[in-house]
Amino acid sequence: METKKAIRREIAARRKAAEESFLREASQKIAETVVALPEFQEASCIYTYIDYNHEVETRPVIEAAWRAGKKVAVPKVEGKNMTFYLLEDYGQLKEGYFGIPEPERGVPADCPDALMIMPGVAFDPFCKRVGYGGGFYDRYLEKNTAHRKVAVAFSFQILPKVPGEETDISPDLIVTEETVYYRK
Repeated sequence: METKKAIRREIAARRKAAEESFLREASQKIAETVVALPEFQEASCIYTYIDYNHEVETRPVIEAAWRAGKKVAVPKVEGKNMTFYLLEDYGQLKEGYFGIPEPERGVPADCPDALMIMPGVAFDPFCKRVGYGGGFYDRYLEKNTAHRKVAVAFSFQILPKVPGEETDISPDLIVTEETVYYRK
């Protein structure tokens, strides 16, 4: 099994090589699937990342949530932790940690049972996740256990098996443009 460092390099190369049209079309399919999930339909609040550097685009999910009258919150890195802030418009976002768009201002979100849309570098069909290496989502989700967790990924981010640590928190399901994987 490859190391997390090797997996991060490999998937970064795949994302960089992917055609913009593929990324856009696949992101749209993923968003449509996420929005149709019972977990999304039943949630009153959606916590999601803002996409960056060829990640699955989250704006279609954010806009669907807004149209449905749901609250939306996005993360801001504060030291070694993340705080989610309510997002009411994209004008709140400024370049933040590692150049990732973050809320510059806003109200901290307080939705303990929100649906969490989470990113990752790579996943396997058993819903194991390799993150970016900072541990932000693992630390956040360790303290906020009531969130349902949906990861979104392109099919090329799904590997047969990825390494894991005791502290890694797996999503409940992964949505790609081709299929949905459920944690067993």
